[in-house]
Amino acid sequence: MSVDRRRFLGTASASAALAGPLGFARADAPSQAADGRPPVTDPRATSGDTRHAPKWDERFTLTVGTDAGDLCGKDQRVLQAAVDTVARMGGGTVKLLPGTWRLRNAVTLCSNLRLLGSGPDTALVKEPSATSKLAADSDWYDQEITLADPSGFRVGDGVCLRAKNPHHGGPTVIKRTLVARAGNRFQLDKGLRENLWADGTPTASTLFPLLSGEFVTNVTIEGLALDGNKAHNAELDGNYAGCIFLQDCADIGIRKVIARDYRGDGISWQICHDVTVEDCDSRGHTGLGLHPGSGSQRPVVRNNRIAGCHIGLFFCWGVKYGLAEGNTIDDTQTAGISVGHRDTDNRIRGNTVRRSGQAGILFRPERGPGFTGDRNTVEANTVVDTGGDDAAAVDVQGVTAGLVFRGNVLRETRGPARRVGFRLGKDAKDIALDGNTVEGFAAAVDDRRKK
Repeated sequence: MSVDRRRFLGTASASAALAGPLGFARADAPSQAADGRPPVTDPRATSGDTRHAPKWDERFTLTVGTDAGDLCGKDQRVLQAAVDTVARMGGGTVKLLPGTWRLRNAVTLCSNLRLLGSGPDTALVKEPSATSKLAADSDWYDQEITLADPSGFRVGDGVCLRAKNPHHGGPTVIKRTLVARAGNRFQLDKGLRENLWADGTPTASTLFPLLSGEFVTNVTIEGLALDGNKAHNAELDGNYAGCIFLQDCADIGIRKVIARDYRGDGISWQICHDVTVEDCDSRGHTGLGLHPGSGSQRPVVRNNRIAGCHIGLFFCWGVKYGLAEGNTIDDTQTAGISVGHRDTDNRIRGNTVRRSGQAGILFRPERGPGFTGDRNTVEANTVVDTGGDDAAAVDVQGVTAGLVFRGNVLRETRGPARRVGFRLGKDAKDIALDGNTVEGFAAAVDDRRKK
C-alpha cells in the first residue's frame, strides 16, 4: 500500500502543473525541465505518460438526467454507472442535466473526470439515515454484519460502522457498502479489518459523503448543488464525510458548487494536494464549511461564501503553501478562519469574516514549539463584530511565531465592551503588525507578551 501511495502521489503532483480545463495533461503549455532538458513542444499520446499529452478537440461525454439523457435515473446508481463508464474509457465528462437525485450511497469518483452539473437546478440530496445496533460480533477478518433492526437498510446502501475499539478504547470508524442480504445479515463490499464486538457497542448507520474520491487525480466538480439533509441525518465528522469528501487525491478543481446542510462538513479533503475550491457556497453545516485536511499541500480557496457552520475555513494539520483569498465567512459558531498544527507558510488575503461566535481569525495553541501555525501572512482581511464581550477579532494563541498581519481592517460596531482587535498570547513571538486599522474596540492590541 505504501509503495502504491508513493507512486500515485509522485505521478499526481507531476501532472498537476500541466492539468488543463478537462482535467488531463495539457499540451499547450510546454515546460522547461529544471535539469536542462528541452521543452516538450509536440507531444503525442504515449502509454504511461501522464505529464504531457496532445490537446484533443473531443473527449468521451455522457449526459445523465432524471427523464432524458444518455442515461436516466433518480438515484446514485445511474450517477455511479456514468462515472464507471467514463473510468473504463480512461476519462471524460459526466454532464448532469437539471433534476434531483436522491442518494443512498456515495457517488465514487474516478481519475480524469469532469462532473458537471447544470447549476443549482442539478441537486444531489442525501436520503434520511437509519441506525441499528449490531446483533452479533464480527471479527476483523469478517465481511458481514448482523443488524438488530434491519428495517431501514437496503442492499446497495453506504454505511458507516462505529464502535469503541476493544483493544485501546478509541473509536473505530469503517465505511462500507451493503452488497447482499439474508434476513438481518448483510455482506459488505470489503472485509472489516477491525473487530466489532458487543462490548464496544457497535452500530451501523446509513451515513456517507455525497461525492467521494480516494486516490484519484485530475478531477473537476462544477455547477451542482449538494444537500446533506441534516434534519433527517445523524452526524459523521469531516475526517470521514461531507457533501464532498476526498482522501489521498491530487489536482482537484471544485467550482460553483453549492454544499448545504450536511450534518458534518461541507467540503473536506484529507492529504490532498493542489486542490482548488472557488466560487462555491458552503453553508448550514454542523461541522466545517471548508476543511483543507491533514497534510494537504498548496490548496487554493478563493471567492467562496461560507455561512452558518461551526467553523468557516479550517486549516487542519500540516496544511502548507496555501492561499485563502476573497472568501466571505459569516455567522460561524466559533472561528471564522482557524489555523493550527504545523499549518505553515500560507497566505490569508482579502477575506471578509463577519459575526463569528468566538474569534474572527484564530491561531490555535497546539502542543508547543514546532507544532503551531508559524510563518503565515494575513493581509487585507476585514473582520467585523466578533464574539462576546471579551472576544478578540484576531486571537494568536500558544507559541505561534513568525506571523505577519498587514493592512487588515478590524471593526466592532456593537460597542467596545472588553473586546480587542489583536490578542497576542504570552508565548507568541515574532508577530509583525503593519498598517492595520482597528476601530470600535476597547483596545487595538492586547499584547500579553509584555506582562
